[in-house]
Amino acid sequence: MRHTTYFSVAIGLLVAFLASTAAAAEVNVLASTALTGVMKTIVPDFERSTGNTVVIAYQASGGAKKRIEDGAVAPDVAIVTDAGIDDLIKLGKVAAGSQANIARFLMGVGVRAGAPKPDISTTEAFKRALLEAKSIAYIDPASGGASGIFFAKVLERLGIADSVKAKTKLTSSSVGELIAKGDAELGIHQIAELKSVPGVDIAGPFPGDLQTVTILAAGVLSGSKQPSAAAAFIEFLATPASVSALKAAGIEPG
Repeated sequence: MRHTTYFSVAIGLLVAFLASTAAAAEVNVLASTALTGVMKTIVPDFERSTGNTVVIAYQASGGAKKRIEDGAVAPDVAIVTDAGIDDLIKLGKVAAGSQANIARFLMGVGVRAGAPKPDISTTEAFKRALLEAKSIAYIDPASGGASGIFFAKVLERLGIADSVKAKTKLTSSSVGELIAKGDAELGIHQIAELKSVPGVDIAGPFPGDLQTVTILAAGVLSGSKQPSAAAAFIEFLATPASVSALKAAGIEPG
């Protein structure tokens, strides 16, 4: 009788284990590079809470959106600009009603840690700082990065695009790393992403009407093989733990 009881318990435990394993899902996410730092906190929290795993790749929002449009990638979750998610819904790539705004970003200027911070408090001061800088790094607009596209328009608006062209360093990866290594004097990017790189100090946000807010949104891909787990991941991005992680990274939630 005792052996029978032990056997029954063992079978029960095995069934429970197999059930939990079967229920676990792998969620593939393609996210804006702006979230690279904070996702190192959020993803493990989600995995511990749900038993699901997350495989996440990062790319500039515009480039990520284009790859999904072209069918080059088929993640379960896309996190790009809110306008990008809207376009993907119109194309039938993202399921309508699955989208949610998750983060807001302000543009700013970074310098190497300990370096003098230029005055960028007014439009004229900002313009002067750009003209006087020995080198300026920002995301290559051709990569589809929202910050690079926006800053290129700011340079045109200020009338100095040609004046700073020769000292511009374009990148499709990390502006902050260029600053931290001393490869560029000023780095132009979203403040939260600059702050996430060790060795970078924030000189300040863009002044006045030169500022813009970039909103990142998430959506479940229409062809997702794990739609429930994908939706659960997006919902997790609004939990108190995720909101705290976003704020700690200098990102405004929602």
